Amino acid sequence: MQILQIIASAQGANSYSTRLSQGIIDKLRAAHPGSTVVVRNLATHPLPYLEEAHLQAYFTPAEGRSPAQQQAVRHSDEIIAELLAADVLVIGSPFYNFTIAASLKSWLDHLTRANLTFRYTEAGPEGLVTGKKVYVAIASGGVYSQGPAQASDFAAPYLRQILGFLGMTDVTIARAEGVKLPEFQPTALQKGLASVAV
Repeated sequence: MQILQIIASAQGANSYSTRLSQGIIDKLRAAHPGSTVVVRNLATHPLPYLEEAHLQAYFTPAEGRSPAQQQAVRHSDEIIAELLAADVLVIGSPFYNFTIAASLKSWLDHLTRANLTFRYTEAGPEGLVTGKKVYVAIASGGVYSQGPAQASDFAAPYLRQILGFLGMTDVTIARAEGVKLPEFQPTALQKGLASVAV
């Protein structure tokens, strides 16, 4: 089994989302010996934000792309190939200002390409990235899965929506939440990991 790990936190070894995602991967490797892991760290190696050059390259047939357009499309081609080669996707998503990190949004922007990861049909858009299990490890300073702050969670709903749009509907969300609150912090990571069955 091939696992693709996406790291989006800028907090390095102190990141709860990265530690939670690594815990999920450890569970997966224990259950599936011989699995391999490909790591894409968006914090240390961010993708460029979408610019006009990227969009022009995406909508130009491959055989007609200029050298500059070929360069502009290479990040997108690379991450799409990584995703398509994976059986399981594990995303570590910090909760920044009620939503996902900009680096993760950029990864998703480069990933979402018509006729490669989704297509338009008479019945509406159809995701082309199918047959994959996805685990999303979200870490937040407060509690957003329930209670009065739940309406401020724009991370989990967005990730479910965009992943589903691309065809990835088997999504498990694990949370290490309340990591800035004394009453939750000591057990936040363990609870998040315990919520995941592989």
